[in-house]
Formats: sequence, structure tokens, C-alpha cells
Amino acid sequence: MLTTERHAFIQSLLKKQGTVKLQEIVDQLQVSESTIRRDLVQLEEMKLLKRVHGGASILQQKGIEPTTYENQNKSIAEKQAIAKFASSFIENNDCIYLDAGTTVSEMIPYLKNKNVTVLTNGLMHIPKLIELEIKTVLVGGSIKFSTNAIVGGTAVQFLSEYRMDKCFLGMNGIHSELGLTTPDPDEALLKKTAIRLSSESYVLADSTKLNEATFAKVADVNDAIIITDNNDEEAITQLKKNPNVKVVTVK
Repeated sequence: MLTTERHAFIQSLLKKQGTVKLQEIVDQLQVSESTIRRDLVQLEEMKLLKRVHGGASILQQKGIEPTTYENQNKSIAEKQAIAKFASSFIENNDCIYLDAGTTVSEMIPYLKNKNVTVLTNGLMHIPKLIELEIKTVLVGGSIKFSTNAIVGGTAVQFLSEYRMDKCFLGMNGIHSELGLTTPDPDEALLKKTAIRLSSESYVLADSTKLNEATFAKVADVNDAIIITDNNDEEAITQLKKNPNVKVVTVK
């Protein structure tokens, strides 16, 4: 198979899945691992993908945000591990903010016996919260259909009336210099407000979000504790060069 054909296949797979494992490409193309590694290096140099530990992930345009549907089947094991660990920071009777997002949503089953009060802008969280009979306050505002989130000026004003022990946020980009970012300025403002009003702030993001930056800045990278997986050691090492940045990795 020609190099251009392999490159086209890899890009097609990434477009469908968002991330791809090195071994998966090797198995499907029946070529050597060293050949695929060279292909990934070349495609990264062409700014057509981002290499991560054991494979590659798609590059996101600064202002383009994947929908909830597109995100829900990506990095499932990593998201579940991150969410389970994040829930260990919650204490009985905490008042917490749960940001809209698929990783944060995985936290909800671990809240059942903690007697917490949840404030959220995530419409996708509501069925789980109702099923477990968890005391919940839903932020008011405009519905963003692509991410099932409540956003806008009304949402920010609504959230500003509350004070939380902890907030748990999803994030599209985590960069050592460019900070915590998300494609939508409206969502960025709501996340920023949640951080300001919470005693402790946590960002939940799988390693494909590391060393990435999207359109709207939420906060500096040291304004929240970052919980991620250990699949991109290079990016994690880069973050930890700043002694003020707190990064926790899960397997």
C-alpha cells in the first residue's frame, strides 16, 4: 500500500472515531508498527493529527465543538476511570456543580450515598440524577442543543446566586501556556463563573485534550486540579514543569 493510501486510511479512521490506536492501524493495514509510527509522525508534522500515547487523535478546529453524540463513545474507559477518581474528592453533604459533558456525567453513579446537592447546567445529567433521587438544582437559561447544556447570560446570572464546595468541569483544551479553553465563549464564561464561586475546582479531561487550545479561555491552567489519564506522558510532563499546576493521573 502506498504512503498516501495509508495516510488517507488513517485520516478516515480518525474522522469516524476521533482517536485511533497504533495497533488497530497495524492490524487493519497489515504493515509494520515502525511504518505506521512514521506515518503518524508525518501526519502530525502536516498538522493533520495529534500523536498520543499508543496512537493518535484528531485535531479540532479552534471554534468547532464535538456534539454530545460524537463524544459519548470516545475514550469510554478513560472517562469512567477519571470520573470514579474525581468522585473520591466529594464529601458527604457537599454542594457541587456538575458541568455539562460526557466525562462529568460518569461521576453521577458515585454520588448516590453522599447526600450531596447538585447544581448543574447539563441536561444530559438530569435522567441519572432523577433515577438516583439526588437533590438537584438545574441552571436556568438557553439550551445549547449540540451539547445538551444550559448557557447564556441568564445562566451566568443564575449561577452567580450560588456558592459551591466543589465544581467539576469538562474542558476541550488544556495547555501549559494557553490555559484551559473551550470552543464556545458562552460556555467558557459559565465555566469561569463556576470556578470563581467554588471553594475547589476540578477539570476532568482525557489525555486527548492535553496540549490543545480552543477558541475561548476559561482560566489559567493552575486555577483547577486537572484529572486525566496517563496516556500522554509528554504532555503531562510539560504541564508539571509549572510547580503551581496540579495534575492527577489515573490508569
